Amino acid sequence: MSSNPVAETVASLLPRAKAELTELVAFKSVADFDQYPRSESEGAANWIADALRTEGFQDVAVLDTPDGTQSVYGYLPGPEGAKTVLLYAHYDVQPPLDEAAWATPPFELTERDGRWYGRGSADCKGGVIMHLLALRALKANGGIPVGVKMIVEGSEEQGTGGLERYAEDHPELLAADTIVIGDAGNFRVGLPTVTTTLRGMTLVRVQVDTLEGNLHSGQFGGAAPDALAALIRVLDSLRAEDGSTTVDGLASDARWEGLQYDEAAFRADAKVVDGAELIGSGTVADRIWARPAVTVLGIDCPPVIGATPSVQAGARALVSLRVPPGTDAAGATKLLQAHLEAHTPWGARVRTEQIGQGQPFRADTSSPAYAAMAGAMAVAYPGQEMQYAGQGGSIPLCNTLASLYPGAEILLIGLSEPEAQIHAVNESVSPDELERLSVAEALFLRNYAAN
Repeated sequence: MSSNPVAETVASLLPRAKAELTELVAFKSVADFDQYPRSESEGAANWIADALRTEGFQDVAVLDTPDGTQSVYGYLPGPEGAKTVLLYAHYDVQPPLDEAAWATPPFELTERDGRWYGRGSADCKGGVIMHLLALRALKANGGIPVGVKMIVEGSEEQGTGGLERYAEDHPELLAADTIVIGDAGNFRVGLPTVTTTLRGMTLVRVQVDTLEGNLHSGQFGGAAPDALAALIRVLDSLRAEDGSTTVDGLASDARWEGLQYDEAAFRADAKVVDGAELIGSGTVADRIWARPAVTVLGIDCPPVIGATPSVQAGARALVSLRVPPGTDAAGATKLLQAHLEAHTPWGARVRTEQIGQGQPFRADTSSPAYAAMAGAMAVAYPGQEMQYAGQGGSIPLCNTLASLYPGAEILLIGLSEPEAQIHAVNESVSPDELERLSVAEALFLRNYAAN
């Protein structure tokens, strides 16, 4: 890092940042209260509220959102006439999956091989710490030149939309000139990146029924229609021979014009086993950022252990469809449902139900905020030019904010680079990335105020 005073301040604050992230990671703040106590999420929310008060934020509030979770809000006034920037992160986390597969306990921040391991360290409790570091560095070097609102969501990973609905009911609360979403990440460690597009998503449950009850496969198999086989057929219809997503009426030939993703690097990042081919056509960037992608998330059917020789009367699956920018998620949902119904074989009875949806997002990269961030990134990452990348995942709040505040500029940065392994076992954050992105955010706020 350079001798820039802001960078020097951030570097001096890293030990404090690690201690705070250790405290925050310790909360088992999974917003699924059937699995984890509500008190864990409430404890994390109160920790963040206390941190904002310590930094001088006003109107700090723990907001009860309509999905039964809590988000934390605070406002730090800027100089007279200054612009307002909204900083976003979330404190809820994914379940740790198989805790025995973690090299160290998932809710204990542990340093190993130059990285800090723990659930939420990158996604997105580290984002909370990144925002705090940036603000502290500015306060120590001439002050914060903009008004700052901070919102830290409590149910982003669950996708239950609590903060989105709260914002729609209180549109004045999060109004800002620019919004920095701290829930994305660099394309590679050390390569400064802003995420300019997000795919949306729809979730559809499909139920196939063929019989009034299961039948003996020896007595009836071969003529009795098998619901599980019918379900397999209809799910297979969602992919072409090369694995490309094929939903009737849904375009799947868009091209990605920005940063490209080398196939060998993708195989390594995705940990594809030897001999397995990548699926789809076009470049990797086309496939994961610009085109729809269907995934079968789960199937209800008898497990192998304990299975009986029966023709199955019914079976169901949960299907996810990632929706690229430029495609309406509601329209894609209807196409997916129509496809599932049209491709169900043998006259089987089929029912589909939408259970979740989020719209895709595309940022305006020609805005002054992007120029301000490019200048900040150039200082925080000497010798590197800011890159534009897409992200295959969804952040539904982005579209809510874009709809509520059409004049606001939205930037997505964060700590979730490939080595972070977010949502997987052994999630980690690079302290170097935390340091550099905190510097970049601080300098961005200063640059943006000067525009």
